[in-house]
Amino acid sequence: MDYSKLDAALAGALDADLDADDASLTVFIHTHETPGAGESARLKELGVNDPAGMRRLFTATLSPRALAALSGEVWIKYIELSGTVQPRPRDGS
Repeated sequence: MDYSKLDAALAGALDADLDADDASLTVFIHTHETPGAGESARLKELGVNDPAGMRRLFTATLSPRALAALSGEVWIKYIELSGTVQPRPRDGS
């Protein structure tokens, strides 16, 4: 696991759940460049939905094992834990 590519929240969550075989975490995956065919295939193999296209940011729900493999890839820039999105309050309501 390359912890230098993980945000603090993800590193903490992995430390807490690393031994759980069925643990999975929803993350944002940032790449240095738009993934080529090989990188897209690797993302798909690890469970990233729809890794094709001209993007450098992906979301996925991955196991600690998949995160360890992904963090070791040189073309991965950063992986961060996805937070819960809170609804925005309506103005004037």
